[in-house]
This record gives sequence, C-alpha cells and structure tokens, in this order.
Amino acid sequence: MAAAGSGRTARQAAGLVLDEATVDALRAQLPRVASVVVAEVMQQVPAYDVPFQGRMGKIIERAVQVSLASFVTLAAGAAPQGAPVGVGVAAARELGQAEAQRGRPVEALLSAYRVGASAAWRELSVEAIAAGVDAATLGRFAELVFTYIDELSAASVAGHNQQTSSAERERLVQLDRLTRGLLTGLAESALDEAVAAAGWVPPRTLTAVLVERDRVLTTAGVLDPRTLTLAEDLPGVDDHAVLLVPDSGGRSRARLLEVLAGHDAVVGPARPWGEVSGSYARALSAVALGRSGVLDTDAVLPELVLHADPTALSDLRDVTLAPFADLPEETAERLKDTLRAWLLLQGRRELVAETLHVHPQTVRYRMNQVRDLYGERLADPDEVFALVLALGR
Repeated sequence: MAAAGSGRTARQAAGLVLDEATVDALRAQLPRVASVVVAEVMQQVPAYDVPFQGRMGKIIERAVQVSLASFVTLAAGAAPQGAPVGVGVAAARELGQAEAQRGRPVEALLSAYRVGASAAWRELSVEAIAAGVDAATLGRFAELVFTYIDELSAASVAGHNQQTSSAERERLVQLDRLTRGLLTGLAESALDEAVAAAGWVPPRTLTAVLVERDRVLTTAGVLDPRTLTLAEDLPGVDDHAVLLVPDSGGRSRARLLEVLAGHDAVVGPARPWGEVSGSYARALSAVALGRSGVLDTDAVLPELVLHADPTALSDLRDVTLAPFADLPEETAERLKDTLRAWLLLQGRRELVAETLHVHPQTVRYRMNQVRDLYGERLADPDEVFALVLALGR
C-alpha cells in the first residue's frame, strides 16, 4: 500500500488546509458520496453484494459517511495535533474484526477499500474542482485521499489479524480440551459441549496413534489434516504424544500403517469417535512391549492379553514352571524352549528340530527330560494351556 511504501501518515500528507467554503461543499456531499461508494463496492466486489443490502447496507453506508467526515476534518486541518486521525481508523479496525468473526477473508475487505477509494476520489475531486481548488492543492488532496485509505486498510488488516489470531488461539485451546476429554472418556453430554465449543465435525471413527513427543509434528505432517493432537500431560504416559486419526479403520488401516512407515508409532484400534479412549488405552498397553518401528496393536493381541496383568503372569510362571527351578539355568532355558516349540507345533518332532536348529534326536532327548519333570501333567489340557501361557513371549 502507498502509505506503507512512503512511510507517511495521512496527518503528514495533510500539508494543506482547505478553505471553509470548500470544506462545507465537501461535507454537504458526503451522504451522496457514501451512497455512491457503497453502490460501487456492491457492484465490483461480489463478497459484499448481499451483506450490503437492507439494514446492513444502511449501517455500512453510515460507516462510510463517518469515515469520509473524519477525512474531511483532517483535510480541513481541524483535527487537534497528536489526536488520532479520526473515528474512521477506529471504525476500520472494528470492521476488520467483524469481518474475521463472519469468516470473510481480509482480501475481500481490501478490495472494497480500493474500489471505495477510487469512487470517493472521483466524487470528491469533482466537488473540489467546482469549489475552485487549484491544481497543486488538488494533487496534495489526491495524496491525502489515498494515504488515508491506506491507513484505514492497515487498521482493518490489523483488526482482522487480531481477531483471527485470537480466534485461532481459542480454537486450539478448545481442541486441546476436546482431545483430552476424548482420551479420558468424558460423559456424552460434556463431550457434545466440547465438540460444539471447538467447532469440530466428528468423523465416523478415530484411531489413537502414540509417538515420542519430539516426533509429533513430523508424524502429524503425514496424516489426515483433521487429526487431533495432544503433546502435553497425556493421561497415563509422560514422554509420548497422541494423534487421533479420523476414519482409518477397516481397509483404510493398511493405508495408515503405510503412511506411518519410518515413524516409530504405536497404533491403537479404530473406534467410534466417542469411544476413542479405548483405542488410546490399547495403544498405551502396547507401549510396554518396547517395540521399535510401527507397532500395529491389532497384530499383537495375544501378547497384549498375555501381558495385561504382569503380576498374574509372573505368578502363573512361578507355579507352572516350578519343575524347572532346580535345574541349571542354561539347561532350564533349553528345555523351556523345546517344550514351547513342542506344544505350539503339536509335537511334530521334525518341525520342532527345524525351528530350534537342532537334530530331531536332540528334541527326543530333551522332551524325555521334560516328561520326567512333568509326568502325566503333559496330558492334562488345563496344564497344557497354562504351560502355553507361561511360556509365551
């Protein structure tokens, strides 16, 4: 804008004092000029066609007239030194804020200013010439018109940015509250209120993805832009961040896992959006497995079940594997590995030998030792089930 480029303000540009007769002539034309300005903005800036009609159009026309009156006061040299340029600048800031609240981009408002400035100059210059203003004064008058419009534009941009920034900060705060509420299983009514406050449109499902906190921005960059994130004070974990990814269940899950490749991440199951706390809980439980890369919790369900109660698992192992307790540690581990492979491969000696990389005769020898330790317990289905669990990884 011209004012920004020249570094001059409208007050500095007002190096003229119009005579009283000219000022009176301009003031008398302000209602007409304001009407012309509004009509041209409506015609040339589509964003302001409907908003300028009816009662709102009258309000805007009055605001334009007030700004023009403020400008004429400045041109007449009647504004006190050190005072604001006029109510026009304050109104322009408020207008920028109002436009941001309505969700209109600032570019539409700046277009309106450009169109309005041209219309105002055309109408005011005709009146100035009719009042006998000389060419030199008319030139300075033109500079003042467009410098003043630049100040109004700058004030509106500042107001728009201020409102947008404030609204964005508030939106992020509300999204954080919503995300935390989703993770902690907020009551349905409270959750609906949080959704409304955040202006969030719920997807069908959400999938919780846990990543190390310092990787959250990198990971979020490859995910659906609707993804909710929370990186501070996560319930149940200290050094991780969570991303709640929309609509990544069913066949879409493979795509999510593919996108996450190369990012250390724990991926919970897809859940209806209001029940994503269950996905988060599943992902939390999988963190304890200590796997690197992308860990799909759907692929490790047996391990998660097995490790769901570490104390119970420890007690089960103490009781079920007690016969190995008196053996040397190395011998006990060899026999446990052999028994585990034997049970999982249904006693097929050749497959057990191949899995353990030993000779089938070695398998026979080891299993004879195991039978000596367990006897008929190896024929009891409940005992076998307990052994499979106890020997699980």
